[in-house]
Amino acid sequence: MATSPRIRVRAHAKINLTLHVRGKRDDGYHELETVFQSLALHDVLTCWLRPGPFSIRCDDPGVPVDERNLIWRAAQRLWEMLGRQGSVRGVEIALGKQIPMLAGLGGGSADAAAALVALSRVWAAERRIDLAAVAAQVGADVPYFLMGGTALGLSRGDDLYPLPDLPPYQVVLGLPAFGVSTVDAYGWFDRDGAGASRTRVAGVAGIPAWPGRHLIVANDLEAPVAARHPEIGTLRDRLIKGGARAAAMTGSGSAVFGLFDSVIPAGRAARALAGAGVMALVTKTVDRRTCLRGPRMVAR
Repeated sequence: MATSPRIRVRAHAKINLTLHVRGKRDDGYHELETVFQSLALHDVLTCWLRPGPFSIRCDDPGVPVDERNLIWRAAQRLWEMLGRQGSVRGVEIALGKQIPMLAGLGGGSADAAAALVALSRVWAAERRIDLAAVAAQVGADVPYFLMGGTALGLSRGDDLYPLPDLPPYQVVLGLPAFGVSTVDAYGWFDRDGAGASRTRVAGVAGIPAWPGRHLIVANDLEAPVAARHPEIGTLRDRLIKGGARAAAMTGSGSAVFGLFDSVIPAGRAARALAGAGVMALVTKTVDRRTCLRGPRMVAR
C-alpha cells in the first residue's frame, strides 16, 4: 500500500455550561438537558495510511491505545459502515494529548469525533457516510464534537440543536488530583435523589449569553460529586472569589471551570489556584466556525 498524506485534525475540549438530569431512561442512560461549549484547549490527531494492523500511539503514557480507546471504537464502526470485513487495518493514528482525562472535558469523545473526520478523509468516505450517525454509535457525547461551538443537547446529549455562539469568555480550569468516572457520578446522583442534587449547590450565577438573555450556569451532578469530593466545592468557591462571573463542575467532573471577562483576572485566578497546590489551565471559549475548520494535510 502506498503511503498517503498525513491528515491532522484538532479535537477541542468542551465544558457543560448547564447540565440538568431529567431522569433515568429504560436503556440505562439518563435523560439530559445540557448546553455544551467548545474550548480552545485541544488534542491533535494525525492519521495516515500504512500497511499492517490498525494502531494508535500517544505521547501520554496514561492513555490506552487499544480497544479501550474511543478512537479504536470509532475506527471500527466506520470501517464496518464502509462494508469492510474483520478488524481495521492499513491505518495509523498518532494522538497528541492536551485535554486532561477523567475531568469531564470530553477528551475521549472529542478524539473519537476527530478520528471519524480524519479517517473519512483518508478512506475517501466523506460523501458516502453520515458521520453523525456513526458518532452516535460510538458514544453519547461524540456527535456534539462534530458540531462544536455552543449547542443544546437533549436525550442522552446526542439530540443536538446549534445555538448562537456565546460572547467570548476566558476560562480557568481547576483540575483536582483525582478523576471521576461517569458511571460513579450518575450513580451518586441516582443514590442521593434528584431533589437533593439540585439544591445543595449555593450561589448559582448567570452569564450574559445572547442579546437580552442570561444563561444560568449549573450542573446537577456537582452536588453528589462534591459530597464525596469536597475539593470540588472549594475550587468553585475559589474561582468565584477570584472574580469569575460563574463557576461550576463540568460534565461528571472532576474539572471545575470559571468564566472570566478578560485575560488579566483569569490569569490571576489561575495563579491563585496554583499557589494553593491545584493544577490550573487558562483557555477560552471558541465558536463553531473555529471548531469546524477542516482537516489539514501535513508534511511527513
